[in-house]
Amino acid sequence: MKPLKIGIGGVRGVVGETFTPDLVVGFAQAFGSYLGRGRILVCRDTRPSGPMVAAAVTAGLLATGNEVVDLGICPTPSLQLAVKWLGAVGGLSVTAGHNPAPWNALKFVRADGLYLTAAQAEELLDIYHQGRFEKATWDTMPTRVEHAEAIGHHLEILRAAFDVERVRARRLRVAVDCCNGPCSLLSPRWLEELGCEVLAINDDPAGPFPHTPEPKPETAMQVRAVVKAGRADLGLLHDGDGERVSLVDETGRALSEEVTLPLAADIALRERIGPVVTNVCTTVAVDRVAARYGAAVVKTPVGQPFISEAILDHRAVIGGEGNGSVAVPRVQATHDSAATIGLILSHLAACGRPLSELVDALPQAVMIKEHVPIEPNVIYTALQDFRDAVQEGAEGQADLSDGVKVTFPDGWVHVRASNTESMLRLIVEADGAARASELVDWAHDRLRR
Repeated sequence: MKPLKIGIGGVRGVVGETFTPDLVVGFAQAFGSYLGRGRILVCRDTRPSGPMVAAAVTAGLLATGNEVVDLGICPTPSLQLAVKWLGAVGGLSVTAGHNPAPWNALKFVRADGLYLTAAQAEELLDIYHQGRFEKATWDTMPTRVEHAEAIGHHLEILRAAFDVERVRARRLRVAVDCCNGPCSLLSPRWLEELGCEVLAINDDPAGPFPHTPEPKPETAMQVRAVVKAGRADLGLLHDGDGERVSLVDETGRALSEEVTLPLAADIALRERIGPVVTNVCTTVAVDRVAARYGAAVVKTPVGQPFISEAILDHRAVIGGEGNGSVAVPRVQATHDSAATIGLILSHLAACGRPLSELVDALPQAVMIKEHVPIEPNVIYTALQDFRDAVQEGAEGQADLSDGVKVTFPDGWVHVRASNTESMLRLIVEADGAARASELVDWAHDRLRR
Protein backbone atom coordinates (compact mmCIF):
# COMPACT_ATOMS: atom_id res chain seq x y z
CA MET A 1 0.00 0.00 0.00
CA LYS A 2 1.38 3.40 -0.99
CA PRO A 3 -0.76 5.87 0.93
CA LEU A 4 -1.77 9.26 -0.38
CA LYS A 5 -4.50 11.27 1.34
CA ILE A 6 -6.18 14.21 -0.37
CA GLY A 7 -8.98 15.92 1.49
CA ILE A 8 -10.07 18.73 3.76
CA GLY A 9 -6.80 18.50 5.70
CA GLY A 10 -4.74 19.11 2.56
CA VAL A 11 -2.67 16.56 0.67
CA ARG A 12 -0.25 14.19 2.39
CA GLY A 13 1.67 11.03 1.68
CA VAL A 14 4.94 9.16 2.08
CA VAL A 15 7.84 11.00 0.48
CA GLY A 16 9.48 9.05 -2.32
CA GLU A 17 6.37 6.93 -2.86
CA THR A 18 3.16 8.84 -3.53
CA PHE A 19 4.28 12.26 -2.27
CA THR A 20 6.55 13.34 -5.13
CA PRO A 21 8.01 16.65 -6.39
CA ASP A 22 5.68 16.53 -9.39
CA LEU A 23 2.66 16.22 -7.13
CA VAL A 24 3.85 19.06 -4.89
CA VAL A 25 4.58 21.43 -7.79
CA GLY A 26 1.16 20.67 -9.28
CA PHE A 27 -0.71 21.41 -6.05
CA ALA A 28 1.33 24.58 -5.49
CA GLN A 29 0.42 25.72 -9.01
CA ALA A 30 -3.22 24.90 -8.34
CA PHE A 31 -3.14 26.86 -5.07
CA GLY A 32 -1.42 29.86 -6.64
CA SER A 33 -3.99 29.83 -9.44
CA TYR A 34 -6.85 29.49 -6.96
CA LEU A 35 -5.75 32.46 -4.84
CA GLY A 36 -4.82 34.73 -7.71
CA ARG A 37 -1.61 36.69 -7.88
CA GLY A 38 -0.31 38.11 -4.64
CA ARG A 39 1.95 37.33 -1.74
CA ILE A 40 1.89 33.76 -0.38
CA LEU A 41 3.66 32.68 2.81
CA VAL A 42 5.46 29.34 2.99
CA CYS A 43 6.73 27.57 6.10
CA ARG A 44 7.84 24.04 6.93
CA ASP A 45 8.40 21.72 9.84
CA THR A 46 11.67 19.92 10.58
CA ARG A 47 11.26 16.70 8.57
CA PRO A 48 14.25 15.69 6.40
CA SER A 49 12.08 16.08 3.29
CA GLY A 50 11.13 19.66 4.23
CA PRO A 51 13.71 21.51 2.11
CA MET A 52 12.83 19.46 -0.97
CA VAL A 53 9.09 19.93 -0.56
CA ALA A 54 9.39 23.64 0.23
CA ALA A 55 11.54 24.13 -2.88
CA ALA A 56 8.91 22.39 -5.01
CA VAL A 57 6.17 24.53 -3.44
CA THR A 58 8.17 27.68 -4.15
CA ALA A 59 8.71 26.67 -7.78
CA GLY A 60 5.00 26.03 -8.30
CA LEU A 61 3.95 29.33 -6.73
CA LEU A 62 6.52 31.36 -8.67
CA ALA A 63 5.36 29.68 -11.88
CA THR A 64 1.87 31.10 -11.31
CA GLY A 65 3.27 34.61 -10.80
CA ASN A 66 2.86 34.75 -7.03
CA GLU A 67 5.31 36.40 -4.67
CA VAL A 68 6.71 33.93 -2.16
CA VAL A 69 7.66 34.83 1.39
CA ASP A 70 9.70 32.07 3.04
CA LEU A 71 9.17 31.84 6.81
CA GLY A 72 11.56 28.91 7.11
CA ILE A 73 11.01 26.45 9.96
CA CYS A 74 7.93 27.80 11.67
CA PRO A 75 4.82 26.46 13.45
CA THR A 76 1.73 26.45 11.28
CA PRO A 77 -0.25 28.67 13.72
CA SER A 78 2.52 31.28 13.46
CA LEU A 79 2.11 31.31 9.68
CA GLN A 80 -1.66 31.60 10.04
CA LEU A 81 -1.35 34.69 12.22
CA ALA A 82 1.24 36.18 9.86
CA VAL A 83 -0.95 35.99 6.74
CA LYS A 84 -2.93 39.15 7.53
CA TRP A 85 0.02 40.81 9.25
CA LEU A 86 2.17 40.53 6.13
CA GLY A 87 -0.66 41.34 3.72
CA ALA A 88 -0.62 37.93 2.04
CA VAL A 89 -3.40 36.34 -0.01
CA GLY A 90 -2.73 33.02 1.69
CA GLY A 91 -0.17 30.62 3.03
CA LEU A 92 1.06 27.09 2.53
CA SER A 93 2.47 25.04 5.39
CA VAL A 94 4.72 22.10 4.53
CA THR A 95 4.04 19.72 7.40
CA ALA A 96 2.49 16.36 8.09
CA GLY A 97 1.78 17.31 11.70
CA HIS A 98 1.39 14.17 13.79
CA ASN A 99 2.39 11.72 11.02
CA PRO A 100 5.76 9.90 11.28
CA ALA A 101 8.90 11.28 9.63
CA PRO A 102 8.51 9.50 6.24
CA TRP A 103 5.34 11.50 5.61
CA ASN A 104 4.96 15.07 4.48
CA ALA A 105 1.99 17.21 3.53
CA LEU A 106 0.69 20.52 2.26
CA LYS A 107 -1.80 22.56 4.31
CA PHE A 108 -3.57 25.39 2.51
CA VAL A 109 -4.36 28.66 4.31
CA ARG A 110 -6.72 31.42 3.15
CA ALA A 111 -6.26 35.20 3.34
CA ASP A 112 -7.91 35.30 6.78
CA GLY A 113 -5.41 32.82 8.21
CA LEU A 114 -7.80 29.85 8.33
CA TYR A 115 -7.63 26.60 6.39
CA LEU A 116 -9.70 26.18 3.24
CA THR A 117 -13.26 25.03 3.91
CA ALA A 118 -14.48 21.71 2.49
CA ALA A 119 -16.07 23.50 -0.48
CA GLN A 120 -12.93 25.54 -1.15
CA ALA A 121 -10.77 22.42 -0.92
CA GLU A 122 -12.98 20.82 -3.58
CA GLU A 123 -12.51 23.86 -5.83
CA LEU A 124 -8.74 23.63 -5.39
CA LEU A 125 -8.84 19.92 -6.20
CA ASP A 126 -10.80 20.63 -9.39
CA ILE A 127 -8.11 23.08 -10.53
CA TYR A 128 -5.41 20.50 -9.78
CA HIS A 129 -7.11 17.66 -11.65
CA GLN A 130 -7.98 19.81 -14.64
CA GLY A 131 -4.52 21.37 -14.77
CA ARG A 132 -5.97 24.85 -15.23
CA PHE A 133 -2.95 26.68 -13.85
CA GLU A 134 -2.07 30.33 -14.27
CA LYS A 135 1.23 30.59 -16.10
CA ALA A 136 3.46 33.60 -15.54
CA THR A 137 5.56 34.62 -18.53
CA TRP A 138 9.31 34.97 -18.24
CA ASP A 139 9.08 38.74 -17.84
CA THR A 140 6.27 38.74 -15.22
CA MET A 141 7.58 35.98 -12.99
CA PRO A 142 8.91 37.14 -9.58
CA THR A 143 12.69 37.03 -9.60
CA ARG A 144 13.38 36.49 -5.91
CA VAL A 145 11.97 34.94 -2.78
CA GLU A 146 11.46 37.18 0.24
CA HIS A 147 12.19 36.02 3.79
CA ALA A 148 10.38 36.92 7.00
CA GLU A 149 10.17 35.83 10.63
CA ALA A 150 6.70 35.07 11.99
CA ILE A 151 7.37 33.67 15.46
CA GLY A 152 8.09 37.10 16.99
CA HIS A 153 4.71 38.36 15.76
CA HIS A 154 3.03 35.26 17.21
CA LEU A 155 4.58 36.06 20.60
CA GLU A 156 3.29 39.64 20.42
CA ILE A 157 -0.26 38.37 19.87
CA LEU A 158 0.09 35.90 22.75
CA ARG A 159 1.42 38.55 25.15
CA ALA A 160 -1.57 40.78 24.38
CA ALA A 161 -4.07 37.92 24.89
CA PHE A 162 -3.05 36.73 28.36
CA ASP A 163 -2.14 38.19 31.75
CA VAL A 164 1.59 37.64 31.46
CA GLU A 165 2.43 39.41 34.72
CA ARG A 166 0.12 37.14 36.72
CA VAL A 167 1.81 34.04 35.33
CA ARG A 168 5.24 35.51 35.94
CA ALA A 169 4.36 36.05 39.59
CA ARG A 170 3.63 32.31 40.01
CA ARG A 171 7.08 31.29 38.65
CA LEU A 172 5.93 27.92 37.37
CA ARG A 173 8.41 25.23 36.50
CA VAL A 174 7.43 23.69 33.14
CA ALA A 175 8.90 20.73 31.26
CA VAL A 176 8.32 20.76 27.51
CA ASP A 177 9.05 18.17 24.82
CA CYS A 178 9.18 20.01 21.49
CA CYS A 179 9.77 16.77 19.53
CA ASN A 180 12.60 18.60 17.70
CA GLY A 181 9.85 20.28 15.69
CA PRO A 182 9.14 23.94 14.90
CA CYS A 183 7.78 24.52 18.42
CA SER A 184 11.43 24.29 19.49
CA LEU A 185 11.62 27.89 18.21
CA LEU A 186 8.41 29.06 19.89
CA SER A 187 7.42 27.25 23.09
CA PRO A 188 10.60 27.75 25.18
CA ARG A 189 10.53 31.46 24.26
CA TRP A 190 6.85 31.74 25.15
CA LEU A 191 7.36 29.97 28.47
CA GLU A 192 10.29 32.25 29.29
CA GLU A 193 8.10 35.28 28.47
CA LEU A 194 5.65 33.88 31.03
CA GLY A 195 8.39 33.82 33.65
CA CYS A 196 8.54 30.03 33.80
CA GLU A 197 11.58 27.98 34.65
CA VAL A 198 11.80 25.98 31.43
CA LEU A 199 12.97 22.38 31.33
CA ALA A 200 13.11 21.84 27.58
CA ILE A 201 13.96 18.56 25.85
CA ASN A 202 14.02 17.60 22.18
CA ASP A 203 14.27 21.29 21.28
CA ASP A 204 16.79 21.01 18.43
CA PRO A 205 15.14 21.71 15.03
CA ALA A 206 18.12 20.06 13.33
CA GLY A 207 17.54 16.78 15.16
CA PRO A 208 15.29 13.89 14.14
CA PHE A 209 11.94 13.23 15.76
CA PRO A 210 12.79 11.39 19.02
CA HIS A 211 9.42 9.63 18.84
CA THR A 212 6.27 9.76 16.75
CA PRO A 213 5.19 13.43 16.73
CA GLU A 214 1.73 12.68 18.11
CA PRO A 215 1.17 14.01 21.64
CA LYS A 216 -0.39 11.23 23.68
CA PRO A 217 0.56 9.14 26.74
CA GLU A 218 2.48 6.59 24.66
CA THR A 219 4.94 9.27 23.48
CA ALA A 220 5.25 11.10 26.81
CA MET A 221 7.87 8.89 28.50
CA GLN A 222 10.71 11.41 28.25
CA VAL A 223 8.79 14.46 29.40
CA ARG A 224 7.28 12.43 32.27
CA ALA A 225 10.79 11.64 33.46
CA VAL A 226 11.76 15.32 33.29
CA VAL A 227 8.66 16.36 35.25
CA LYS A 228 9.50 13.88 38.01
CA ALA A 229 13.25 14.57 38.13
CA GLY A 230 12.81 18.34 37.86
CA ARG A 231 9.79 18.53 40.17
CA ALA A 232 7.95 20.51 37.51
CA ASP A 233 4.45 21.91 37.92
CA LEU A 234 3.47 20.32 34.63
CA GLY A 235 4.80 18.90 31.38
CA LEU A 236 3.88 19.72 27.78
CA LEU A 237 4.17 17.49 24.73
CA HIS A 238 3.98 18.92 21.19
CA ASP A 239 3.14 17.55 17.77
CA GLY A 240 5.09 18.20 14.58
CA ASP A 241 3.63 21.57 13.59
CA GLY A 242 2.40 23.39 16.68
CA GLU A 243 -1.32 22.64 16.66
CA ARG A 244 -1.62 19.91 19.30
CA VAL A 245 -0.44 19.67 22.88
CA SER A 246 -0.98 17.06 25.59
CA LEU A 247 -0.19 17.37 29.26
CA VAL A 248 1.67 15.67 32.10
CA ASP A 249 0.60 16.63 35.62
CA GLU A 250 2.94 17.42 38.51
CA THR A 251 2.92 13.78 39.68
CA GLY A 252 4.32 12.60 36.33
CA ARG A 253 0.97 11.23 35.15
CA ALA A 254 0.69 11.42 31.36
CA LEU A 255 -2.79 12.69 30.53
CA SER A 256 -4.77 11.56 27.52
CA GLU A 257 -4.81 13.97 24.61
CA GLU A 258 -8.57 13.99 25.15
CA VAL A 259 -8.08 15.92 28.42
CA THR A 260 -6.69 19.08 26.80
CA LEU A 261 -9.99 20.37 25.37
CA PRO A 262 -12.25 19.68 28.40
CA LEU A 263 -9.69 21.41 30.63
CA ALA A 264 -9.46 24.38 28.26
CA ALA A 265 -13.27 24.54 28.01
CA ASP A 266 -13.62 24.58 31.79
CA ILE A 267 -11.12 27.43 32.03
CA ALA A 268 -12.68 29.45 29.19
CA LEU A 269 -16.23 29.03 30.53
CA ARG A 270 -15.18 30.34 33.95
CA GLU A 271 -14.30 33.60 32.19
CA ARG A 272 -17.30 33.85 29.85
CA ILE A 273 -20.22 31.52 29.16
CA GLY A 274 -20.80 30.85 25.48
CA PRO A 275 -20.85 28.07 22.90
CA VAL A 276 -18.18 25.37 22.83
CA VAL A 277 -17.28 23.80 19.48
CA THR A 278 -15.96 20.28 19.03
CA ASN A 279 -16.32 17.34 16.66
CA VAL A 280 -18.61 14.32 16.85
CA CYS A 281 -15.97 11.96 18.28
CA THR A 282 -14.43 14.03 21.05
CA THR A 283 -14.93 12.89 24.63
CA VAL A 284 -18.31 13.39 26.30
CA ALA A 285 -16.40 15.22 29.04
CA VAL A 286 -16.66 18.35 26.87
CA ASP A 287 -20.47 18.12 26.88
CA ARG A 288 -20.53 17.55 30.63
CA VAL A 289 -18.21 20.48 31.33
CA ALA A 290 -20.39 22.74 29.18
CA ALA A 291 -23.52 21.51 30.99
CA ARG A 292 -22.05 22.67 34.31
CA TYR A 293 -22.10 26.23 32.98
CA GLY A 294 -25.31 25.97 30.95
CA ALA A 295 -23.31 26.41 27.73
CA ALA A 296 -24.27 25.01 24.33
CA VAL A 297 -22.04 22.52 22.51
CA VAL A 298 -21.81 22.69 18.72
CA LYS A 299 -20.74 19.42 17.05
CA THR A 300 -19.02 19.31 13.65
CA PRO A 301 -17.46 16.65 11.44
CA VAL A 302 -13.81 15.87 12.17
CA GLY A 303 -11.35 18.40 10.78
CA GLN A 304 -9.98 21.76 11.82
CA PRO A 305 -11.71 23.74 9.02
CA PHE A 306 -15.09 22.64 10.38
CA ILE A 307 -14.08 23.71 13.89
CA SER A 308 -12.93 27.15 12.72
CA GLU A 309 -16.10 27.78 10.70
CA ALA A 310 -18.31 26.85 13.66
CA ILE A 311 -16.30 29.03 16.07
CA LEU A 312 -16.89 32.04 13.86
CA ASP A 313 -20.51 31.22 13.07
CA HIS A 314 -21.47 30.70 16.73
CA ARG A 315 -19.05 33.17 18.34
CA ALA A 316 -17.73 30.35 20.48
CA VAL A 317 -15.59 30.89 23.56
CA ILE A 318 -13.45 27.82 22.83
CA GLY A 319 -13.20 25.05 20.26
CA GLY A 320 -11.11 22.04 19.42
CA GLU A 321 -10.86 18.30 18.96
CA GLY A 322 -9.96 15.28 21.04
CA ASN A 323 -6.41 14.99 19.67
CA GLY A 324 -4.95 17.76 21.84
CA SER A 325 -5.98 20.55 19.46
CA VAL A 326 -7.59 23.68 20.94
CA ALA A 327 -8.55 26.96 19.30
CA VAL A 328 -8.59 29.98 21.64
CA PRO A 329 -10.61 32.59 19.71
CA ARG A 330 -9.03 35.55 21.50
CA VAL A 331 -5.81 34.55 19.68
CA GLN A 332 -7.19 32.93 16.51
CA ALA A 333 -10.06 30.67 15.49
CA THR A 334 -7.73 27.83 14.61
CA HIS A 335 -5.76 25.26 16.58
CA ASP A 336 -2.80 26.85 18.32
CA SER A 337 -0.85 24.99 21.01
CA ALA A 338 0.93 28.15 22.21
CA ALA A 339 -2.43 29.81 22.86
CA THR A 340 -3.59 26.66 24.66
CA ILE A 341 -0.50 26.83 26.88
CA GLY A 342 -1.20 30.49 27.64
CA LEU A 343 -4.79 29.71 28.63
CA ILE A 344 -3.85 26.82 30.93
CA LEU A 345 -0.90 28.54 32.61
CA SER A 346 -2.92 31.71 33.19
CA HIS A 347 -5.51 29.68 35.06
CA LEU A 348 -2.93 27.72 37.05
CA ALA A 349 -1.38 31.01 38.12
CA ALA A 350 -4.74 32.50 39.08
CA CYS A 351 -6.20 29.55 41.01
CA GLY A 352 -3.03 28.31 42.69
CA ARG A 353 -4.19 24.69 42.45
CA PRO A 354 -2.09 21.85 40.99
CA LEU A 355 -2.88 20.52 37.53
CA SER A 356 -3.75 17.07 38.89
CA GLU A 357 -6.53 18.56 41.02
CA LEU A 358 -8.01 20.47 38.07
CA VAL A 359 -7.96 17.36 35.88
CA ASP A 360 -9.45 15.07 38.54
CA ALA A 361 -12.35 17.52 38.89
CA LEU A 362 -13.27 17.06 35.21
CA PRO A 363 -16.00 14.58 34.22
CA GLN A 364 -14.50 11.13 33.75
CA ALA A 365 -15.15 8.48 31.08
CA VAL A 366 -13.21 5.61 29.51
CA MET A 367 -12.21 6.01 25.87
CA ILE A 368 -10.60 3.41 23.61
CA LYS A 369 -9.10 4.39 20.25
CA GLU A 370 -8.11 1.85 17.62
CA HIS A 371 -6.77 2.09 14.09
CA VAL A 372 -8.01 -0.41 11.52
CA PRO A 373 -5.49 -0.47 8.62
CA ILE A 374 -7.22 -0.99 5.28
CA GLU A 375 -6.39 -0.62 1.62
CA PRO A 376 -7.46 2.84 0.40
CA ASN A 377 -9.60 1.46 -2.42
CA VAL A 378 -11.93 -0.37 -0.01
CA ILE A 379 -12.14 2.08 2.91
CA TYR A 380 -15.53 3.48 1.97
CA THR A 381 -16.93 0.08 1.04
CA ALA A 382 -16.03 -1.17 4.51
CA LEU A 383 -17.56 1.93 6.08
CA GLN A 384 -20.78 1.41 4.12
CA ASP A 385 -20.90 -2.24 5.18
CA PHE A 386 -20.55 -1.17 8.82
CA ARG A 387 -23.32 1.37 8.34
CA ASP A 388 -25.60 -1.28 6.83
CA ALA A 389 -24.91 -3.68 9.71
CA VAL A 390 -25.74 -0.99 12.26
CA GLN A 391 -28.96 -0.01 10.52
CA GLU A 392 -30.06 -3.63 10.13
CA GLY A 393 -29.63 -4.20 13.87
CA ALA A 394 -31.50 -0.96 14.68
CA GLU A 395 -29.38 -0.57 17.81
CA GLY A 396 -28.62 2.79 19.35
CA GLN A 397 -29.03 6.19 17.73
CA ALA A 398 -27.02 6.61 14.52
CA ASP A 399 -25.35 9.86 13.44
CA LEU A 400 -24.08 9.78 9.84
CA SER A 401 -22.64 13.30 9.67
CA ASP A 402 -19.07 11.94 9.63
CA GLY A 403 -18.68 8.21 9.21
CA VAL A 404 -21.00 6.28 11.53
CA LYS A 405 -21.51 7.20 15.18
CA VAL A 406 -23.84 5.05 17.27
CA THR A 407 -24.93 6.42 20.64
CA PHE A 408 -26.28 4.21 23.42
CA PRO A 409 -27.59 5.31 26.84
CA ASP A 410 -24.26 4.35 28.43
CA GLY A 411 -21.71 5.01 25.70
CA TRP A 412 -20.99 5.49 22.01
CA VAL A 413 -19.09 4.03 19.06
CA HIS A 414 -17.67 6.00 16.14
CA VAL A 415 -16.17 4.55 12.96
CA ARG A 416 -14.87 6.86 10.25
CA ALA A 417 -12.27 7.09 7.51
CA SER A 418 -9.12 8.88 8.64
CA ASN A 419 -8.51 12.29 7.09
CA THR A 420 -4.75 11.78 7.24
CA GLU A 421 -3.94 8.07 6.80
CA SER A 422 -5.24 5.01 4.99
CA MET A 423 -7.23 3.49 7.84
CA LEU A 424 -10.53 3.42 9.62
CA ARG A 425 -10.55 5.05 13.04
CA LEU A 426 -12.58 3.31 15.73
CA ILE A 427 -13.34 5.31 18.86
CA VAL A 428 -15.44 4.05 21.76
CA GLU A 429 -16.35 5.79 25.00
CA ALA A 430 -18.35 4.66 28.03
CA ASP A 431 -18.57 5.44 31.73
CA GLY A 432 -16.83 2.18 32.66
CA ALA A 433 -13.95 0.11 31.27
CA ALA A 434 -16.02 -3.07 30.97
CA ARG A 435 -18.72 -1.37 28.91
CA ALA A 436 -16.11 0.32 26.72
CA SER A 437 -14.55 -3.09 25.95
CA GLU A 438 -18.00 -4.49 25.12
CA LEU A 439 -18.59 -1.67 22.65
CA VAL A 440 -15.22 -2.32 20.99
CA ASP A 441 -16.20 -5.97 20.49
CA TRP A 442 -19.62 -4.87 19.21
CA ALA A 443 -17.97 -2.64 16.61
CA HIS A 444 -15.47 -5.29 15.50
CA ASP A 445 -18.27 -7.82 15.05
CA ARG A 446 -19.98 -5.48 12.61
CA LEU A 447 -16.77 -4.47 10.86
CA ARG A 448 -15.96 -8.13 10.20
CA ARG A 449 -19.30 -8.59 8.45
